[in-house]
Amino acid sequence: MKFIAEIDVMPLKEILDPQGKAVTGSMKNLGLSEIHNVRIGKHITLEVEAENEAVATEKVDTACKKLLANLIMEQYHFTLHQA
Repeated sequence: MKFIAEIDVMPLKEILDPQGKAVTGSMKNLGLSEIHNVRIGKHITLEVEAENEAVATEKVDTACKKLLANLIMEQYHFTLHQA
């Protein structure tokens, strides 16, 4: 079976996000001063072949832990659906 994973990787809330801070500052220049605390992360989409959803979930979780997210500075969340 083929599954599609939608993965969001974001910096931990305790970690300074310089890119998000710069974008937050730029909001004021655009007249959008009511927008605060912008956080910038990554969105990753991938396909995985697996026997079932449980195996696909395990494979995506392993990919996130070992390659796609730096667990010291980032957290991740993903959803999985059948292709």
